[in-house]
Amino acid sequence: MARPLARALAAVSRASTTHPIHTIVLIGLVASTAYLSILNISVPHAAQLAPAHLYHSSAPASEWKQIADPAKFPAASHYAFVKLRFDDTDVALPILNNSVPVLSPLERGVLVPYADLKEWTDSVRELAPAGSPDANAALSGWVWHMSMAKRGFAWIEWFKFSYSRFIQLLRNAETFDVTVIGMAYVAMYLTFLALFISMRRLGSNVWLGVSVLLSSTFAFLFALVTTSYMGVPINMIMLSEGLPFLVIIIGFEGSISLTRAVMKSSKPSMSDVVKAVEQVGPKICFDYAIETAVFVAGACSGVGGLRQFCFLSVWILIYDVLMLFTFYVAILSVKLEFIRIKRHIAIRNTLEEDGVSVSVAESVADSVDESETLSSENVFLGKSFKDFSISYFKTFMVIGFVVLNLFNLSTAPFRDHKSTMTAVDPFVVVPSLASLAPAESVVVTVLPSLEYYLVPKSTELEEAMVLLFDSWSRTIGDPVLSQWVAIVLAVSVGLNMYLFKASRYSAQAAPEVKVIEKIVEVPQILTSSTASATTIATDFASSTNPSDSDKESDDGVIELNIKPKARVLPFDEALAMVKAGRTKELNDEDVIMLTKAGKIPLYALEKQLGDCTRAVYVRRAVISRSLDNGSLEKSNLPFLHYDFTRVLGACCENVIGYMPIPVGIAGPLIIDGHKYYIPMATTEGCLVASTMRGCKAMNAGGGVTTVLTQDGMTRGPCVSFPSLVRAGAAKIWLDSDEGQRVIKKAFDSTSRFARLNSLKTAIAGTLLYIRFCTTTGDAMGMNMISKGVEHALKVMSEHAGFPDMDVVSVSGNYCTDKKPAAINWIEGRGKSIVAEALVPGDVVRSVLKSDVDALVELNITKNLIGSAMAGSVGGFNAHAANLVTAIFLATGQDPAQNVESSNCITLMKRVGDDLLISVSMPSIEVGTIGGGTILEPQSAMLDLLGVRGPHPTSPGDNARQLAKIVAAGVLAGELSLCSALAAGHLVQSHMTHNRSQPATRTATPAASSPDLARLKQGAQVCFTA
Repeated sequence: MARPLARALAAVSRASTTHPIHTIVLIGLVASTAYLSILNISVPHAAQLAPAHLYHSSAPASEWKQIADPAKFPAASHYAFVKLRFDDTDVALPILNNSVPVLSPLERGVLVPYADLKEWTDSVRELAPAGSPDANAALSGWVWHMSMAKRGFAWIEWFKFSYSRFIQLLRNAETFDVTVIGMAYVAMYLTFLALFISMRRLGSNVWLGVSVLLSSTFAFLFALVTTSYMGVPINMIMLSEGLPFLVIIIGFEGSISLTRAVMKSSKPSMSDVVKAVEQVGPKICFDYAIETAVFVAGACSGVGGLRQFCFLSVWILIYDVLMLFTFYVAILSVKLEFIRIKRHIAIRNTLEEDGVSVSVAESVADSVDESETLSSENVFLGKSFKDFSISYFKTFMVIGFVVLNLFNLSTAPFRDHKSTMTAVDPFVVVPSLASLAPAESVVVTVLPSLEYYLVPKSTELEEAMVLLFDSWSRTIGDPVLSQWVAIVLAVSVGLNMYLFKASRYSAQAAPEVKVIEKIVEVPQILTSSTASATTIATDFASSTNPSDSDKESDDGVIELNIKPKARVLPFDEALAMVKAGRTKELNDEDVIMLTKAGKIPLYALEKQLGDCTRAVYVRRAVISRSLDNGSLEKSNLPFLHYDFTRVLGACCENVIGYMPIPVGIAGPLIIDGHKYYIPMATTEGCLVASTMRGCKAMNAGGGVTTVLTQDGMTRGPCVSFPSLVRAGAAKIWLDSDEGQRVIKKAFDSTSRFARLNSLKTAIAGTLLYIRFCTTTGDAMGMNMISKGVEHALKVMSEHAGFPDMDVVSVSGNYCTDKKPAAINWIEGRGKSIVAEALVPGDVVRSVLKSDVDALVELNITKNLIGSAMAGSVGGFNAHAANLVTAIFLATGQDPAQNVESSNCITLMKRVGDDLLISVSMPSIEVGTIGGGTILEPQSAMLDLLGVRGPHPTSPGDNARQLAKIVAAGVLAGELSLCSALAAGHLVQSHMTHNRSQPATRTATPAASSPDLARLKQGAQVCFTA
């Protein structure tokens, strides 16, 4: 049953996600129609209230009596009694014809022949205040307006009416009812709040929460209209009492669970919406079916008010589930599209701020997808609850609703019933009817009162606008014309959707073009100097006709057809084509000839040819033919099957190929409760295997725990002053609160991501060194920091009173970048991470083949004392740089920053029978966007770790997580290497795994049998996982 239902729901949702705008507009139009129908049904107007009829016979001593139908007394004279109420005692009331006395000074009573009622009503829509013109000079532009004729918004009257009814209901209600209903309304508003908190945790601050409420409101409107047309009257009092229970019972768990199922995908898209519906849709429908069954039972109870409310609730549930899988699904699809566009723009802007060219930034932004993993818990007011907790709460509210109705039914016979509406009392107006002739029979229809307000007199322009809108409303209301308007609207929506899709597809990057290198053997005529046929790579020339130069293979890969070398043009003719901007039309040999002659710069080949791969080929040929050996052109350095467009203007210049490096995986390693596979690019054998062993040992103790202690990239410019006094004044100003505030404001204005945390200054003679410590989001951020530093120094020079300051260098080595420096070791740079793990003693013996005490002693003597004896700065470790460099290369980090990023102190101590090992790394410099992370292989490794690109909700979290992974990898490598050293396994393991041929006795001294056995055991454990 669940399978067919899931497929049916997926089909409905697929239609909504394919045409989301059409779905939203169509449902919005239908809901608007339902809203107008509800207004006609429920909004009260004075003219719609039932009048009362009084009859007075001509017989002597007769009295007024109330009758139901005036038509039964055709011989009687028929009058209408209307009471006019005015809201201001300071202004003279108007003088009216046929007026009769009434009790209140703010009221006027009028008797009008019933046949003239309509004409009279039209004549009193506006009344002038009474009195002389001089006495009312201040009111010459004011008139009394009938409330029904008063121009304004309809909801104002509705709120006034609702407020008056609420006060009446509150006065007449029982205390118990008020308490229970009040608590229910509080719970309903908390349910709304919980909805927005849950949606906020799922990545939407307002949009999705409002959409869920709008969807439920539409369902409510549709249900009201349906029940009204089915002839089931709705008691508005009962509805207002049961509405909070209905909201709490139905809840919004269906919308939240559907949103969670969509957003938990690492790359959410419109297709994920359909998959999520297919996954959680049957369960949602099952919950709705149970709730519907409960209300169906209530509708069959036969209790008047309860039956009506349950009947309405059934229809609300039916429409709510329809809105969920159509309207809300369409909204969710549009939301995902906006997320994609927003993320695209954010990545592009970040890369541009980091100095990447616009074209490369656009290309990278197109390829980066969402990688956020969301929690699957239910959230209420910021706290997590399991599904059964929500079920208990809903069950409690159902029981409360039933108990409340049972209480009302059981106590109904004993209550003092009071009318909740003030009925028209016709006998109150009897004294005002004394002027009527008693000699004839009279019927008086007592109409509801007319309310008047004092407002400014309408201007001619306003009257013209009212007439215009009235005429337009009548025109639109024409049945034929309204259909044409609907058709035009539908065509307009369709056209806009077509243009939207067209603009979207045109904005996407061109499909990736991959090339397959083909070697064509061309037999050459042997001469006396040629020993055999030579296999050569033919020319990479491209034809002006794309169909001649490439074709698409069956697997979708573009293959370049390599053609024999074409005829070389004369030098002058080829040069003329270059000057005319037609370089790309030249043969490769022509381009090589012109480049060797210096007519085309070597670095400008990509721009001239418009093809990065062809430019690389030509550059290789030019360099190769300029050398004596000419080996580069036919070398094994690869250059095909690579996207050089991302390299251009971002990662490298004068490209001649790419250097493949083996990438291994260590892990899984549990880091802060999550499993990670750590990619390592290295050419050192046994490094990955050794790290793998360390991961296994630490996982046995629960994994690695990490702590971030600081996050701040630095740049340290050097500025000079004419004298020491001026340099000292600048230092004092920078260290002051005012200086910090001015510099921070200037620095932060240059970027949306870089934020200045602190300044540290040092003075040397007339030279002042300023260390800017900043956060840079998920980028490593040196370029955006440099831009901010330049602007901050400019503001300091021009607006802070230091015009004599001279900027020596934007980087004065006080950062310090890519050099050993104690300041990085002490103050930190980038991410400061501490990682630790507890390794059980039996694991140390069985997996690491060592001993806890031996490891502790080795760490002290080697990593601490040995490093101190060498005068090391930040090098109190075994081989942290090995792991840092391998992970840096695999994930696109700057390998030169391995210098400071490898600052590490490794500590070990015995805790009971176990080993506690930790690494403290104060200066890990990483980023997940910009630099080498834009290259596809490196970004794939970041995807593997789940930290690719900027974090969608908390900028900087991805880079911080990558730093923690680096520190955890270093911890695994330290543990395994120190264990190998303590057991004496290191040499033999490397000799076994890093050599193609075993060492001979002539090259290696002989070893004893016990030593050989121990070394052989060490070689075996190197790859133990």
